[in-house]
Formats: sequence, C-alpha cells, structure tokens
Amino acid sequence: MELEAEKNKVAVVFLFFTVFISGIGAWTGEIHGRVICDVCGDSALGPEDHILQGAEVAVLCITKSGEVLNYQAFTNAKGRYTVAETMPESDRWDACLARPISSFHEHCSHLGDAGAGVKFSYNHPSGYSHTVRTFVYRPSSVPAYCI
Repeated sequence: MELEAEKNKVAVVFLFFTVFISGIGAWTGEIHGRVICDVCGDSALGPEDHILQGAEVAVLCITKSGEVLNYQAFTNAKGRYTVAETMPESDRWDACLARPISSFHEHCSHLGDAGAGVKFSYNHPSGYSHTVRTFVYRPSSVPAYCI
C-alpha cells in the first residue's frame, strides 16, 4: 500500500514538472481596438455615431526572430477586434502595424482622415495587450441634421 502511494506521489510530481517546464518560454500577446462610424464627420464622438460591426482590420507583426505574421480580424457586435497569439518567447512580436481594410456598412464606408495604419513596438511581457487607437469611417455624404 505504501509503495503504491509513493508511486502516485512520484507520478503527480512528474506530471507537475512536465506541465510546468512545457510552459516555460511560452509568450502570449494580444492586440485590440475599435472601429466606429463618425456620422457627422466632425471627429468628435457624439450620440449620432455608432460602432461598426463586421469591419475588417489587418494586423501585420514582425517577430524577434524576423518572421512576418499577417492577421485578419473583424469587429464584433461592440465594434471591437482582437488578435492574440501564443508562441515561444524567442519568436514573440517585436513590431506591428494595424490598419483598417474595409467597412461592410453601406452607409459608412469611407475612411476618415486618420485612416492610415498605426505602427507600434510591442514591448509587453506575456499576458498583456496593446490597444490600437480607434479607426474611423465616415458616410459618403453628411446627413442634414449634422449641418
């Protein structure tokens, strides 16, 4: 009976160290942001403005080892997109570029003045995230109530 209990202890300790060691060197990062429709084109968030669900955003990252990773994300019902990755620490993101690709909202599909991509260094330790500034789309013509 004691021998069986001792074997179980050894198995549990072995399992613990196997799981613990396999996690060493793993790194997890996250990039997220929002996409909105600036209905009046006034660059100020107002009650007439709304989030854009289904807007496409591309995120391009270069890793510390020099690999280029290309991600595609779509905004959810709250206008938020997220890109996340778990990889070895040696391959973690070094620098990224996030840029809006398209809005599928037929009344708000023109990129605002600040429509260019956003470049940034990713210096966060594992488990942290980077928030990208909000991307803005505008309607092709401003509604009469905005003037």
